[in-house]
Amino acid sequence: MTRTPLLIIAAVAVALAGCGKENHTIVAGPDVADNQSNVASNAPVALPPAIAASKSYRCADNALIYVDWMSDGTAHVKKSRDEVGGTPIAAGSPDLKGDAKASSITYKGQSCKA
Repeated sequence: MTRTPLLIIAAVAVALAGCGKENHTIVAGPDVADNQSNVASNAPVALPPAIAASKSYRCADNALIYVDWMSDGTAHVKKSRDEVGGTPIAAGSPDLKGDAKASSITYKGQSCKA
């Protein structure tokens, strides 16, 4: 019983004895401050619009649509709640009239209520 833990400790000690304590510094290229090819990647980045509201609507033909209203005024219309992305519709498009605060919208000529 006492030999097994001693053998395990001895094996670990032998494995760790192979590890060196030298400090290794790996340099792959020139210093970042001297590298001018990185300038374009540091340009300001515009984030995509956030979802301001997500609502479901029942249209006149008894169909359900799901609309993600974006913070920039656009909308994404989806046929199911689980659909990713959806059909993007620009702000002021004739396909979609209304906004996130309205209780009813018009989608492709049909009246839809929240």
